[in-house]
Amino acid sequence: MFKKNDPQPLSEPAYAPMDTSPQRDPAPASTQSRPALIGSSIQVEGKIRGDEDLLIAGKVEGTVELKNNSVTIGTSGAVNGDVVAHTIYVEGAMDGNLIASECVVVRKSARVQGSITVPRVSLEDGARFIGSIDMDPEAELLGKAFGKVTKIREAPRTVAADTTPESKAAAKESAKPETGSAEG
Repeated sequence: MFKKNDPQPLSEPAYAPMDTSPQRDPAPASTQSRPALIGSSIQVEGKIRGDEDLLIAGKVEGTVELKNNSVTIGTSGAVNGDVVAHTIYVEGAMDGNLIASECVVVRKSARVQGSITVPRVSLEDGARFIGSIDMDPEAELLGKAFGKVTKIREAPRTVAADTTPESKAAAKESAKPETGSAEG
């Protein structure tokens, strides 16, 4: 019936043919997966702005403003100034204000002195932090930094007291302890 030497009829290939249509070149891998880097031997003075994630391994004196991206202060990094970003991770030294629209994570290796204004914050056990934390998502500082309209907080309302002489006398009278003899 079948002979070993007879060629078998070819069926569909088990693999899909290659797509030979022209494709767009993808963006370079460095901008997609790796943040911009301020290396350990780099010192920056002034204002840093941008539209990509940033890893600081060197020293920065001034403001870092990456409102839509994350900033990481690496273990060898040091910032003396303010950092405004979507998300901030601190592993090194920070002396200044951290303002984030999403979250701030202070790792156990971090040394932070200053204020943190953010809706969510995480301080790992062992992290050194001296300062204040404001976690109000409608904080005025967040509104200024990120251009959001914030509600104006109203002062607590107090009920006006009746201050006529008659009401004062009545208040004094009701505050006096009752004196009387107990019958028994």
